[in-house]
Amino acid sequence: MYMSEKQIEALGFTEHSVRHSSIVSKWSGELLRGIGASDHRVALTEIAGFLHDMGNSINRDNHAQSGAILAYKILTRMGMPYKDAAEIMMAIGNHDETEGLPVSDITAALILADKADVHKSRVRKNITNVSMENMNIHDRVNLAAERSVIYVDEGNREIVLNIVIDTEKCPVMDYFEIYFKRMQLCRRAADFLERKFVLIINDVRFL
Repeated sequence: MYMSEKQIEALGFTEHSVRHSSIVSKWSGELLRGIGASDHRVALTEIAGFLHDMGNSINRDNHAQSGAILAYKILTRMGMPYKDAAEIMMAIGNHDETEGLPVSDITAALILADKADVHKSRVRKNITNVSMENMNIHDRVNLAAERSVIYVDEGNREIVLNIVIDTEKCPVMDYFEIYFKRMQLCRRAADFLERKFVLIINDVRFL
């Protein structure tokens, strides 16, 4: 994790440390639990969530694929059954929106949890004194995000991403500019889980 975050920080990207990995692990597990998955599937999802960005220690490009191979080798050496390690490998290898697809329940939950983590705490402290106009759009959107949470509304068979954005810091349109493709992947992930994906921003339902 240390080397992964070191490289991401050098590139100037938003936080991808243990904080992000822990949140993705927790949320992805909660999503599968919310749709009635077994404890075993939930546990595999939580492991995938915690390890999903380890490929950043090699390179940001193709980090999903390199991280998947790293995770598989580590987990099998630790004694995990090959099938379980392969499930985790497949999920990690498909979590990025550039090439990923929801090919399993674990993959779908990981995609949804990963894309849901938009929050001001992900912005580097050394740039918070920069004016909003001079920030890149990713920092601007994350700094404006006061709260984000994803959960299963099983009564309506929906997976809901609820975000609160301070529109004095950035317009909601900025969120869609960088997250539109990610939201399309989230919709596909929810479809795989036979649920509808719902996006709510500042109490307004967009999807």
